[in-house]
Amino acid sequence: MRIVQIVQAIGPGSGVAGVAWNLEREFRALGHTVEAFTYATAQRGRGHSWPTLRLARRVARAWGVVWFSTVGTRRARQYLADRPDAVSICHNNVLAGDVYVSHGVVTAAMNSLDHGWWRVLRNPTHAFVYVRDLWRFRRGIHKLVIALSGYEAAALRRTYGALRSPIEVIPNGVDTRIYHPPTCEERTHARAVFHLDDDDRIALFIGHEFERKGLRFAMEALIEAPSVMLLVVGGSADIMASAEAEAERLGVGERVMFVGPRHDLPLFFAAADMFVLPSSYESNALVILEALSSGLPVLSTPVGYAPEVIEDGRNGWIVGRSPAEIGQRFEQVAREPVGAFGEAARASVANLDWESVALRYVAVLEQLARGRDRTEWSG
Repeated sequence: MRIVQIVQAIGPGSGVAGVAWNLEREFRALGHTVEAFTYATAQRGRGHSWPTLRLARRVARAWGVVWFSTVGTRRARQYLADRPDAVSICHNNVLAGDVYVSHGVVTAAMNSLDHGWWRVLRNPTHAFVYVRDLWRFRRGIHKLVIALSGYEAAALRRTYGALRSPIEVIPNGVDTRIYHPPTCEERTHARAVFHLDDDDRIALFIGHEFERKGLRFAMEALIEAPSVMLLVVGGSADIMASAEAEAERLGVGERVMFVGPRHDLPLFFAAADMFVLPSSYESNALVILEALSSGLPVLSTPVGYAPEVIEDGRNGWIVGRSPAEIGQRFEQVAREPVGAFGEAARASVANLDWESVALRYVAVLEQLARGRDRTEWSG
């Protein structure tokens, strides 16, 4: 089977680019021919470099979304027309492709915070994306929409009403080879990097958008959990400075360690005892799957794929955005022996390795390739 993925960029790592890269790798391992139509493809080899000034870079990125959604759509359609035997998967932006993978609903993310619609309207890119995707879903541009969780499927219907295309839920996968419970040697090394004692109990937080991801609630929870420290990965210089000031104001500054954006995430999972993500909105939250695969119990709000994979007391807990509740769970995990949740956490994502997820995509694509009527889909 010939598969084309339409995606802004593709490469190892996190985010949409990483998802497309993992799918591409598995599709090829399964014997399929895979091509990618990217932003660079749409530019026809002219290349692109981002400005160095932050404001100019934000404007350039916003323009990139608009350009790829419009000019990119026209060129992607021609690219597909030249490959009539291919089945195609679109990841965001472009209005073309047999299957559309929803990696997030921007208005749902904004509405999960205070003054949600004002956040959308004050950002022209967010407003553009809402109108673009309203057109996408109401016109039924794609034969099938894939949501990364039941939560995301509900967010799509709540935001856009009745979709013309059926919805299938296929979660993201996780690389279980990279993300695994650490050996004694790996844990010892990781904790030495951060100068941690054997008795230190570490809650790990990973995310760039501190407000939406709920870092404040995790820091406030430390007031209720005096035996726990918080390790924070992600963020930019300005929001880290603001968060550090907030930690000092709360009186927990000495127990919060900010390390900024990092890509060597297995090191952090190996050093930690638990993972926390009190987010207001997620479409899937791949980092939760990575934490579970690494043997960590997860404390998450009921967003994204978390309610479908976390079992209270077995591999973590579903919590509210309540510092008292999170702090109670922090202390509960801290009292358990190191690795007490490891086996159950790992087992809960055993069927979510990337090969298994890719096979679910292949089943969908093969059905579409056979030309079956889309009314057969239950959504």
